Amino acid sequence: MTDPTPDTGATAPHQEVTTPTRTETTKPGFDRRLLPAMMLGAILNPVNSTIVAVALIPIGQALGAPPAETAWLVSSLYLATALGQPVVGRLIDLFGPRRLFLAATSLVGVAGVLGTMAPNLAVLIVARVVLGFGTCAGYPAAMALLRSEARRTGRDSPAGVLTALAVTSQTIAVIGPLLGGVLIGVGGWRATFAINVPLALAAVLLGLWLPKSESNTKPASRIAQQLDLPGMALFAAMLLALLLFLMNLHLSTWYLLAIAIAAGTAFAVRELKAATPFIDLRVLGGNRPLVTTYARAVVAYTVSYAFLYGFTQWTEEGYGLSPFVAGLVQIPMFAVSIGVSILTGRRDGVRGKLLLGAVGQIVACGLMLTLTGESPLWTLILLALIFGVPQGTNSLALQNSLYHQANPEHIGSSAGLLRTFGYLGSMIASATTAASFGQRADTGGMHVLAWLMLGAGVLFLALTAFDRTLGRLRTREAD
Repeated sequence: MTDPTPDTGATAPHQEVTTPTRTETTKPGFDRRLLPAMMLGAILNPVNSTIVAVALIPIGQALGAPPAETAWLVSSLYLATALGQPVVGRLIDLFGPRRLFLAATSLVGVAGVLGTMAPNLAVLIVARVVLGFGTCAGYPAAMALLRSEARRTGRDSPAGVLTALAVTSQTIAVIGPLLGGVLIGVGGWRATFAINVPLALAAVLLGLWLPKSESNTKPASRIAQQLDLPGMALFAAMLLALLLFLMNLHLSTWYLLAIAIAAGTAFAVRELKAATPFIDLRVLGGNRPLVTTYARAVVAYTVSYAFLYGFTQWTEEGYGLSPFVAGLVQIPMFAVSIGVSILTGRRDGVRGKLLLGAVGQIVACGLMLTLTGESPLWTLILLALIFGVPQGTNSLALQNSLYHQANPEHIGSSAGLLRTFGYLGSMIASATTAASFGQRADTGGMHVLAWLMLGAGVLFLALTAFDRTLGRLRTREAD
């Protein structure tokens, strides 16, 4: 973010989209041929984030690895993604979305082959790391394409496009465990890796339709300076140490937090002095609405992933459902989240969506506190239905907020940071789930987790209710 004029996100002209006039409607519309590639790229990360949930036990049994070791199949993907999203986003800002999309989705295919043929757990973990980096480009590329289409057409991108992205990227995560169960039933646990080969091939073919960017003719030294490699390295060290600390909360790991603080301090000093910083903290600091959106993303994803993983574990071990039936219980949330996204996606503004999501989280967490091992099955389904509301509104509203608050010239890196903060929330959710359950996912642990989720839900409500800048955001359909 090198624009010396702070982007406050509250008064910038690109935030206010009014009803199109007759002249505006004669302008060219959004190129909807780009949608298939954008949507497929957006689902690669969430589907791989959750599809492995039901494969951990079969993998451990096949390779003789205990749960403490197979857990790295989950954390390695999150770590690679959290580190890679802002880096790939910055590269997209410099070189355009097409090159990065094609290169990254090709890595997804490589990871699929590597995982399918892996002889041991170490190779599987490497495959998940490659997969994490390969899925980094989908979302930042989609947001960059939205901005480039807005410049080409002279009109803001249709709200329906943002809605479609929200539906594909967020709600697909809900059916990941069920899809994983089906794949394992058909072809064993290796099928959960093999599925990435045809997905990557389809993404590459669709990516060929993406518009080409102007060739970058700058010298390599100038490009390296724009990339701010030292800043990227310090950011990676800070985030890696912090995420490892959150994944292993214990007094013996205090040094990881110390490393994260030291790296973060060095990163801040570096970025404030750099001519072309990786993340311009001066501009970001002046864009309070965007910073608040990032904070909301951490809290929202903490609640979402705590439910997706923690509650699902309880339904299996504390309530006694089979993994397949536990996956089926999540389907109502999937259906409701899609319906809510579609119904609210074309409505003006984001404040109402965020408030609805906040209330939905609080009500759902309250219901979780009433559940026991003897509760009727319909109460579990009711809980999934209620959680479908924030699942459908929060991701969409956060995405809309970022689209209108971020500096348009740096939409790729800003979108990557949104995902990074979201995955930080997933790491917090993982840590709180482990701390709540301990050795067994029983009802008492689930109630502890519900209280922690409820606190996060109240914080999310406060971050929304007291943010006056949200009332000035407009996301009305422009087609």
